[in-house]
Amino acid sequence: MNDIDQMGIVVDWLDACRKGDLTTLLDLYADDAELECQCAGAHVYHGRNEIGAYWEPKIGAFSFTGVGLEDISPAPQGIELEYSVAGSLRIRALFGFGDDGKIVHTLCEPARQNPVDCCAC
Repeated sequence: MNDIDQMGIVVDWLDACRKGDLTTLLDLYADDAELECQCAGAHVYHGRNEIGAYWEPKIGAFSFTGVGLEDISPAPQGIELEYSVAGSLRIRALFGFGDDGKIVHTLCEPARQNPVDCCAC
């Protein structure tokens, strides 16, 4: 039985985004993690260095525009998170975990948007 609090790790991930704390965010990922982003075309980032390069320009903006928790729930392979940026843009992220509690895979994609909002990440 796995005693790792996966939901707590995702909340820590969201808190790091809110604070603009790239170091803490990257510490939640395994060294060989993979991030698959389908927000503006399909792109896959391998390892903490590429994931850091992906997040660096985004995370600073998140701390200014605001990141809101919309929904969080267990999923068959980990945790599903829906969050909003700047109070409107909604993103869906699925997190998978290793036995050590590190994030090994993230898939992000636009969530269903409010009709007046755009749908790009």
